[in-house]
Amino acid sequence: MQDAPRILLIGAGHAHLVALATIRRQMPDAQVTLIDPSPFAAYSGMLPGVIAGHYEAADARFDLARIAARHGVRLVTGKVDGIDPLHRQATTTAGRMGFDIASIDIGIQGDLRQIPGFAEHAVAVKPLSAFADRWARFLDNPGPVAIIGGGVAGVELALAAAHRIGPHVTLIESGPRILGELPPASRRMLLEALADRQVTVHIKSQVACILPEDVILTDRTRIASDLTIAAAGGRPAPWLARCLPCDAKGFVSVGPDLQAQGHVGIFAVGDCAVITDAPRPRAGVHAVRQGPVLAQNILALLLDKPLLAHKPQRHHLKIVSLGGKSGLALWRGLHVAGPWVWRWKDRIDRRFMARTGR
Repeated sequence: MQDAPRILLIGAGHAHLVALATIRRQMPDAQVTLIDPSPFAAYSGMLPGVIAGHYEAADARFDLARIAARHGVRLVTGKVDGIDPLHRQATTTAGRMGFDIASIDIGIQGDLRQIPGFAEHAVAVKPLSAFADRWARFLDNPGPVAIIGGGVAGVELALAAAHRIGPHVTLIESGPRILGELPPASRRMLLEALADRQVTVHIKSQVACILPEDVILTDRTRIASDLTIAAAGGRPAPWLARCLPCDAKGFVSVGPDLQAQGHVGIFAVGDCAVITDAPRPRAGVHAVRQGPVLAQNILALLLDKPLLAHKPQRHHLKIVSLGGKSGLALWRGLHVAGPWVWRWKDRIDRRFMARTGR
């Protein structure tokens, strides 16, 4: 390996932003490059607050140019569409980039492309930066909103949107009920919150097509929608499966050390990866906790030392915003709720933004 190793960070996901300061501090001579399609990276934890109007968009995004300049990192605004593990090269919209060590943290993409009109008339929650920009434009002339997906993410989004624009939000779920992953008591509380906000809920509903101002269900129900949002159906970037070992859904298969299976020096973290022996539901908290392990393992690899094993939590605290400045905290089947929960989450989020974006 060269005296000045080339470290390529593909994507400005939460794990990379957490790891960046440690990488630069402990490897001051390394040539570190961060490549991302956007000059900004949105913080998922504060997105509902942006939608609800509690934060400005700038409060919930990282300025990558500022972060890169502060840490002496080269920032490239571009998109990666493949890597060659053997020849240690990445193919990008900015040209080919060589690397000695690479890490991938590009998240997932909303994918309901099987629905006619989705690509033309709808927007997915992920990638977050693109969605935040679309929401800001929508607020110039707001109208009814339809959200596809009745999980926690979709419900939290619906509550935030209803707080901002009033009772003009519809939630569409294909299954027999929404929030099926939650304990009954927590589910009831969120259902009451939706009712209080006058969010219309359709269950057992399949979307037939999406039009510029309507969503059409397979039973011919027409739902008015000036902005249709997909909060379900996320998928990894297709190029990952072409270049690296992946599971059946296309997520990069990694070991406890966060390296792609069979590929020394190529890491994958965050939502785009799955730890084969310890799969977990995708959540920002897992990516954040992977950051320090990633940084230490990159250093260990360069120094020919043993790598650490990341041990993901089986359970993690989940805080759901209820639209207004109130929240619901869930932990292992138990929950508490109230304005103090929102204030607690606000402190956590602001501290993370300040620490990671500095």
